[in-house]
Amino acid sequence: MSRTPLDIAQNPVANLLAQGVVAATRIGRYRWWICGLLFLASSINYVDRQVIGILKPTLQQQFGWSEVDYGNIVMAFQAAYALGLAVVGRWIDRIGTRAGFGLAVTIWSVAAMAHAGAVWYGAGLASLLGAAGVTVSASVAGFMAARFALGLGEAANFPAGIKAIAEWFPRRERALAAGLFNAGTNIGALTAPLLVPWLTLSFGWQWAFVATGALGFAWLLLWLGAYRPPAEHPRVGASELAHIRSDPAETPVRIPWLALLRHRQTWVFAVGKFITDPVWWLYIFWIPDFLHRNYGLDLSTIGPPLVVIFLAADAGSVAGGWLSSHLIARGWSVNAARKTTMLTFALLVLPVGMAARTSDLWTAVGIIALAAAAHQGWSSNLFTLTSDMFPREAVASVVGLGGMAGSISGILIAGVTAAILEWTGSYVPIFAMASVAYLVALACLHLLSPRLTPVSID
Repeated sequence: MSRTPLDIAQNPVANLLAQGVVAATRIGRYRWWICGLLFLASSINYVDRQVIGILKPTLQQQFGWSEVDYGNIVMAFQAAYALGLAVVGRWIDRIGTRAGFGLAVTIWSVAAMAHAGAVWYGAGLASLLGAAGVTVSASVAGFMAARFALGLGEAANFPAGIKAIAEWFPRRERALAAGLFNAGTNIGALTAPLLVPWLTLSFGWQWAFVATGALGFAWLLLWLGAYRPPAEHPRVGASELAHIRSDPAETPVRIPWLALLRHRQTWVFAVGKFITDPVWWLYIFWIPDFLHRNYGLDLSTIGPPLVVIFLAADAGSVAGGWLSSHLIARGWSVNAARKTTMLTFALLVLPVGMAARTSDLWTAVGIIALAAAAHQGWSSNLFTLTSDMFPREAVASVVGLGGMAGSISGILIAGVTAAILEWTGSYVPIFAMASVAYLVALACLHLLSPRLTPVSID
C-alpha cells in the first residue's frame, strides 16, 4: 500500500528515511558504498580475531593450556597490534588508503589461515624460545607466532578505515559513517559464533581458521576494484564531490609523528582508548570462556548468547553515531553532542559490574549485551573525535597512536585477567573494573580538552 505525504509527515522515522533517500539521490551515494566496504573489512577483521576466543575451551582441552598459556597467546596478539599501530597510521598516511588497507588485509588473512598449522611449526619456535630461556609448549609457541602476525596485519583496520571516512565524508556525516564502519566489528563478532562451531564440529578446528581467513581475499578483490580517492573516482559526480568537500577548506599539512604527542588532542584519543579498550578485549577474548566456566556452555550451545551480545553491540555502534550526528543537526555544538552521547553510554555500562554475580545465564547475557552496545556507541564517538580535532592528513596517525595505547592496556588486561582466573577462578573483580572504566575515561577526556578545540597548525 502506498504512503501518502500525510502518513510520512506523521511518522518521524519514515520522514527521516524519506528525506535521506531524496538527499542521497540528489547528491549521489557512492560514498556509502565505500562505507559498506569498510564495514565488510571490519566484519572480517573481527571474525578472524575472535576464532581463538570461541575455541579457547576446545584448544585448552586438546593441548592442556593453562590460563597463563592462553594469556600469553592473547598478549602476543596485543603486543603485535600495539607495535603495528605505532607505525601503521603514519605508513597509511604516506602510501595512501587503497594500497595500505589492501596490503594489511592480505597480511592478516594469511596469518589467520596460518593458525591451522601452528602445531607443525610451533616445535621449532619452542626450541628457539627455550634457548632464550622461555619455556613454552610447541602448541603455545605456534599460536603465539600466528597471533603476532595477525595482530600486525589487523592493526591497520581502524587507522585506514577512519582515514577513508575522513576522505569520503563531510564532518556532519562522519560519526554516522564511523558508527556503520565500527558496526562491522559486531557483525564479525556475531558471525564468528555461528560459523566457527559449525566448522569445528563438522571439519575440525583447523578449518575454522582456514575458512575464516580466506574471507579476506574475497574482500580484497572488491576493494582493489572499487576504491579510489573521491576526486579521481569515475563513479563520483560533481554534486557528491562538492558535498564531500562541503566543510571549510583545510590547508594540506604534514604534522611530524612525534609532534603529534605535543598536542593535548592526541592524548584525548589515546587516554580514551587506553582506559576503555581493555573492556572490549575482554568481550572478544574472554566472554566465551566466562559463559563456559559459569554456565557450562560448549561449542554446540555457545552461539546464541554470543550472537545476542554482539548483535546488541552492532545496534549500539550505529546508535552512537546517529545520536551525536542528530544532536549536531539540531544545533548542538560538536563538543556538547559528542560528550553527552559518550556520557549516556558510559552510564549504560555500569550494570556490567553485576554480570558475574548472577546465576541466570540470560540475565548475565542481557547485562553484557547492554554493556557491549554501550561500548560501541562510545567507541563510534571516540573515533570521530580524531577527525573533529585533526586535519585529514593526520587522522590515521592519531588513530594509530591511540590504538597503540589501547593495545598496550590490552596486554596488561590479558595478564591481569589470566592471573585473576588462575588464582581465584572468578570474573567478579574483572567485571567490576570494566563497569567504571568509561566514566573515568570521560572525566579524563574533559579535563584534557574541555571544548574539543581543533589542533592549531602554525
